[in-house]
Amino acid sequence: MAFGVGKEELTRWKAEVRAGRIAFLTHFWVDERFPGCDTVTKVGCADVDKLKAWGRNYGLKPEWIDYNENFPHFDLFGKYQYEILKAEGKDSHIRRFRLHEKESRYF
Repeated sequence: MAFGVGKEELTRWKAEVRAGRIAFLTHFWVDERFPGCDTVTKVGCADVDKLKAWGRNYGLKPEWIDYNENFPHFDLFGKYQYEILKAEGKDSHIRRFRLHEKESRYF
């Protein structure tokens, strides 16, 4: 279940993905399969080869791509989420969802 993301933000992310750009969308998320994780970052791009290449830079496997709803994306959470957002300069995502406070859980 996703929450904490506005319609404008989601629309902007979808437009960026469709345009073939690497796009980031972070939101609160609850899934009993992933205890302890309450946020997820979706990193999407309609250019799947570009998305795969981007993911390889961070050790993400192509088989981890979610092709659901015509918006190919990686779902990042936990250690991957924090480290990749930090490396990509997405400090606003880290602050907004207080990932810096949770970071110690991942190391």
